[in-house]
Amino acid sequence: MKEILNEKLSRVPFEPGVYLMKDADGRVIYVGKARNLKKRISSYFKKPGQLDLKTGVLVKKIFTFETIITRTEKEALILESNLIKRHRPRYNVILKDDKRYPSLRLDMKSPYPNLNIVRKTAKDSNMYFGPFASSHAVRQTLKIIHKTFKLRKCKTRDFHSRSRPCLNYQIEACLAPCCISVDKDTYNEIVKEVVLFLKGRTPYLINKIKKEMMWAAKAQEYEKAAILRDKIFALEKTLEKQISVTTDFMDRDVLAVARSPESSIITLFNVRGGYLLGTQHFDFAETMSTDTEMIGAFIRQYYEKIHFIPKEILVPILPEDASLLEDRLRNIKGQKVSLVFPKRGEKAHLLKMAIHNAENELKIKIASETADMDILARLQKKLKTDRIPITIECFDNSNISGTNPVAGMVVFEKGKPKKSRYRKYRIKTVAAHDDYAYMAEALKRRYGKGEQSKPFPDLLLVDGGKGQLNIALSVIKELKVKEGFEIIGIAKKNEEKGETIDKVYKPGRKNPISFGREGDLLLFLQRIRDEAHRFAISYQRKLRTKTSMRSRLDAIPGIGKKRKETILKHFGGIKKIRAATLKELSALPEMNYKAAEAVRKALNSEGYLGHP
Repeated sequence: MKEILNEKLSRVPFEPGVYLMKDADGRVIYVGKARNLKKRISSYFKKPGQLDLKTGVLVKKIFTFETIITRTEKEALILESNLIKRHRPRYNVILKDDKRYPSLRLDMKSPYPNLNIVRKTAKDSNMYFGPFASSHAVRQTLKIIHKTFKLRKCKTRDFHSRSRPCLNYQIEACLAPCCISVDKDTYNEIVKEVVLFLKGRTPYLINKIKKEMMWAAKAQEYEKAAILRDKIFALEKTLEKQISVTTDFMDRDVLAVARSPESSIITLFNVRGGYLLGTQHFDFAETMSTDTEMIGAFIRQYYEKIHFIPKEILVPILPEDASLLEDRLRNIKGQKVSLVFPKRGEKAHLLKMAIHNAENELKIKIASETADMDILARLQKKLKTDRIPITIECFDNSNISGTNPVAGMVVFEKGKPKKSRYRKYRIKTVAAHDDYAYMAEALKRRYGKGEQSKPFPDLLLVDGGKGQLNIALSVIKELKVKEGFEIIGIAKKNEEKGETIDKVYKPGRKNPISFGREGDLLLFLQRIRDEAHRFAISYQRKLRTKTSMRSRLDAIPGIGKKRKETILKHFGGIKKIRAATLKELSALPEMNYKAAEAVRKALNSEGYLGHP
């Protein structure tokens, strides 16, 4: 094998390009670019003692490699980015889907824009702010905005169907453009202030409002001046919570890296107008990248997705292709963007603070993973299984009197939920109410696809005790799954029989497992079971609501598939459809006055509740 790689390496040119490392199954496990392909690829195949421990372990997984020569290093940079998106190699630095991170969207398509929390941004006419570090952070920001500025709070759907102002108008927190004619210039001034606040221009905004307050006081508009004064107090209170980190009042981002053999953390500081507005931590598992490659890969991926790039990005080490990255960022932003590695002064202090935060986050991550692995190791010992249950899959059913039966599967990896691997199953083959049959169908659909069913879990947990456990055992036996994995069942306590704790059953054992002083192991299994229960119930509830809405509209003469979809898409639910006027219903695409009247009569048997 080594001879084949050396022979292939001897034919690699001294030119720029991209290389793809592959494993024995032909999967691309790493994509990289190089100014000099020969020099870069040769660095991976040094003597084992010359490589760091992590790279040495990963290089052993390389079975072969391919190269693609490009005319310039810039072309290699673009090609590398495209290939990473296409193959998503295991050992590259790949940002998780940005839907994880919430942002605020200002709906500029509306004559009276409002703010919404979104998890997916788009390149459209709307304005986006973020992403924020967490749902709590974005909701807290939105709460401050709604309390301080009279921006409309209602959703666009409600905005078009509202017939009278809501409570926000009564408490003077909104101008109620949904029902009252509001001067657009006045409203746009509010929008501009919100934009300044979200861009971190709070000190500038305070000065602006102070001038307006002084003018109002001079004009003897004392009520207006008092409102502006209260707004200043609210903004100053917000500003007190923000940390001033530089005195030049510039916008910049700060990147820091912390690494261990198993994990890597990139920490991002968002500094706007000299104030630290937010911190985000991005974690990566195995990667073959050096620190410079990690920073370069992160910059390429992160700044392609966000809607604001500062003029300066502080980095702990300059990437080899820094000038190419600056060109790429300039093309995205339309202005010059500088990558700076500061060595002294305020910027160096700020970078040091970011590095300290990254190292602390890495320590927390390692401590959490160690605790999780300890639980899994003890669970293996308690269950007496052949291997540590790194991956646990759990199934649960949900139905109401046999209607809309579903099953849900949740996956825990290394003690944490792996939501990208959750699965929903709508029961298709079972006519009568039968929980055992529901479970059997779900298990067959999960494990009955041969090679496509892989990867299999280390442990399968079924909710329902001995009965469901026996069903799971018989299904796995029937499917002849060769890769053996442990199966256990968990049943809720029966208080009528005096039971005080839930029971965990193992095949071939009559009595439930006794956890004794290791009650935390039982709590861990209960947490997985409860997550499966929540997941299945939420799916069943969603189906039930959807079926209920559709069945009511299906019974209305003249309302076919297209009209039904149009009505549901616009109003979202029966309650809002019932509250709509004839004018609103008939104005929808595919609808007319006669069809609207039929909907109103069918849903409001007691008479019309609105005005045409």
